[in-house]
Amino acid sequence: MVTRWAEGFSLNGRRVGGGAPCFVIAEAGVNHNGDLDLARQLIDEAVAAGADAVKFQTFKAERLVTPMAPKAAYQSANDPTQESQFEMLRRLQLPDTWYPDLMARCARAGVVFMSTPFEEDSADQLHRLGMATFKLPSGELTNLPFLSHVARLGRPMIVSTGMAVLDEVEEALAAIRRAGDPPVVLLHCVSRYPTPIDEANVRAMVTLSDAFGVPVGYSDHTEGIEAPLAAVALGAVVVEKHLTVDRGLPGPDHRASLEPAELAEMVRRLRLVERSLGTGHKNPSLEERGTAAVARKSLVLTRARPQGHRLTAEDLAIRRPGTGLPPSAFTMVVGRMLARALPGDAVLSSEDLVAEGLE
Repeated sequence: MVTRWAEGFSLNGRRVGGGAPCFVIAEAGVNHNGDLDLARQLIDEAVAAGADAVKFQTFKAERLVTPMAPKAAYQSANDPTQESQFEMLRRLQLPDTWYPDLMARCARAGVVFMSTPFEEDSADQLHRLGMATFKLPSGELTNLPFLSHVARLGRPMIVSTGMAVLDEVEEALAAIRRAGDPPVVLLHCVSRYPTPIDEANVRAMVTLSDAFGVPVGYSDHTEGIEAPLAAVALGAVVVEKHLTVDRGLPGPDHRASLEPAELAEMVRRLRLVERSLGTGHKNPSLEERGTAAVARKSLVLTRARPQGHRLTAEDLAIRRPGTGLPPSAFTMVVGRMLARALPGDAVLSSEDLVAEGLE
């Protein structure tokens, strides 16, 4: 059960956690392909789909990787060029001149601008720009100095946990708490692009909640929308999903992304799932009470009986409607006397029995 930071926190007027609707992050990431107009289009598509936030990635390639660092297998598969990871990332990094444009576009549309920092300088840059929260990637979960640095900035942190075991998550949370103890949401994540649906392991999100008592969510890399819907049903307060304008575009993340119509459908269904969850209290609705009168059964007389008759089991049957004494009263009614004469098939009520028969 969530106990720490259970009240949630606010992001530009939107509540995250604390019983608020699930906060949906459209992960534009590096799917802008180095094109400002495409980055703008990703914001517009995310807004049209009903996302709460649009998230990019902030890094400087020379501070992130060595010049000869190899690509991950999924990066090579989805972008089979001869360039190194360094060259690819340098091509995909957000120019500093883009931020005012993209942030203003988000503000005008009423959607939260987010970007994931990958090292301290990038985090500081986003902090100076006034970004409301920090989303930390799975690859930095074991980078405790970096997590501590971000925690000291005092903004809420949304932390992905791909590739991690519980001990590593515990160490990360401990570092965050020592450094500044901002509100934290943990996201279950599988760092495979795309993730086969049978590897999504959405229940691990519940394991995180039970283990650490913090709000949890899900960062999804499957090709469909089923896993995010399952996550919401299991209590996700944040869902993150990659967005592209075209899965056929070159680049490392397009294949594991949703196209705009698919993201809109995910958000639509996610909101329906939320509506279906209700309060959790087991009480019949007003409409159910009316149905109960028709669908449930009552004790009825098998034949006419006079006033003062002492009822036997043979006098009683169980039939619809459910407007009289319930079948559970059968043994209590046997041996009681009728307060008045009743015809066959009469539905018995407590008023039909002599008062002492109900003791």
